[in-house]
Amino acid sequence: MTARKEMNKKNKNLHVVIMAGGKGTRFWPLSRETFPKQFLKITGEKTMLESTVERLHGVVRPENMMIITTASQSDLVRWQTKETLTPDRIVVEPEGRNTAPAIALAAFKIRKKNKDAMMLVLPSDHHITGRAAFEAAVSEAASAAAAGSLVTFGVVPDRPETGYGYIKAGTRVKKNVFRVSSFVEKPDAGRARAFLKDGAYLWNSGIFLFKAQTILNEIKKYMPALYKAFSGIEKKLGTDLEPGALKGVYSGIKAESIDYGVLEKSKRVSVLRAGFGWSDVGSWSALGEIMEKDEAGNVVLGNSVNMGAEGSIVFSSGRLVASIGLKDMVVVDTSDATLICPRERVQEVKDLVDKLKESGKQEFLLPKREERPWGHFVVLEKGPGYQIKHICLKPKARLSLQMHNHRSEHWIVVSGIAKVQKGDEVFYINKNESTYIPNTVKHRLENPGMIPLKIIEIQSGEHLGEDDIIRLDDIYGRTEQQS
Repeated sequence: MTARKEMNKKNKNLHVVIMAGGKGTRFWPLSRETFPKQFLKITGEKTMLESTVERLHGVVRPENMMIITTASQSDLVRWQTKETLTPDRIVVEPEGRNTAPAIALAAFKIRKKNKDAMMLVLPSDHHITGRAAFEAAVSEAASAAAAGSLVTFGVVPDRPETGYGYIKAGTRVKKNVFRVSSFVEKPDAGRARAFLKDGAYLWNSGIFLFKAQTILNEIKKYMPALYKAFSGIEKKLGTDLEPGALKGVYSGIKAESIDYGVLEKSKRVSVLRAGFGWSDVGSWSALGEIMEKDEAGNVVLGNSVNMGAEGSIVFSSGRLVASIGLKDMVVVDTSDATLICPRERVQEVKDLVDKLKESGKQEFLLPKREERPWGHFVVLEKGPGYQIKHICLKPKARLSLQMHNHRSEHWIVVSGIAKVQKGDEVFYINKNESTYIPNTVKHRLENPGMIPLKIIEIQSGEHLGEDDIIRLDDIYGRTEQQS
């Protein structure tokens, strides 16, 4: 029996809760509110969510894995996990309310299934290296949690980082488990250097392990209103009544983190001194810590030519980015927005996104290129009453069967061959051919070929929003109004 199978058998009561509802604002402009960091391929060929799920297979049984997300992101989660998890493993919050409500909801659902269950709770958008060390940490934390501890994972710092919160380790409980002496907010540079020298301070990773019953007891003690709200709908969880019941609960609870609401007050909290590599990839500067650098300390991704750059992060999603003499800078270029800032100020990107919202700039919300399970599209131009898109379908992919009340569409094939359903008629159009889809006519676009299908779609009408999609059939099981 392999070590992983032995771990799986030993931790039969272990459940995993992956929190995938974050907005990833510090990774703007690549991350947008409708397509945040966890759904992006930042550190490899898989998205951060896909990598997280893959890391946990073998640690727990698939039926003991849960992803908790918001209604606005649930389709993205389903698309990216359809090969690895069944849809019932996705729990949908009506809207994000920070980590305390999410963990409370997960704990009530898991306890209902298994009163002896333990929960490993972790974000979907962290970068972790050293799989064996990660699994060893989970096993040691599970042992401490079984004895009644709320275990938080602390990472040994290797630099005076000011972007992370810290945990000060107190007396030793087990080999790598210590009582928590104190939680410390993000420090300034001087305190961070002192923490590194001290050796007792660990980065707060935001990863936790505890019994479902234990965390519920502590929520009841320190967050009684939250406990009461969920206990009032406990019988409805896991039934058809759950979505409506959750809407009622979430309309009346406030957003609060589990750290502030429980962990900083509880007497049961321990910290595990973890031995795996970790980054929350919380800013563009973090790429300098986890990705390969050139001889001058630069991380260069995409189409870029640089002269004399030092210690900089340069990212291009397509267009050529050429620079001279960059020093400790971040330059991120996407199809519709460009970020330029000193590395030491990347934590302020979140404030910049807030400013974009206040000024009515839609670039905080949507990328120009939008990913879909069937491929992607790029908005080329739009104006009053019209919009032009470049649409690319993967081989053998197809859109939903749909119709629109307020717009008509004109499709022109640029490359590949398109299979079109228009009303009850089905036909093919080739390169340089086109077809017209009137409003209120059901239609579907499909790529029957082995190469990507690329078309130009010209929309015209009084309302061109994605909410004017009446989906009649969809192989991807989507519920949101997305094409």
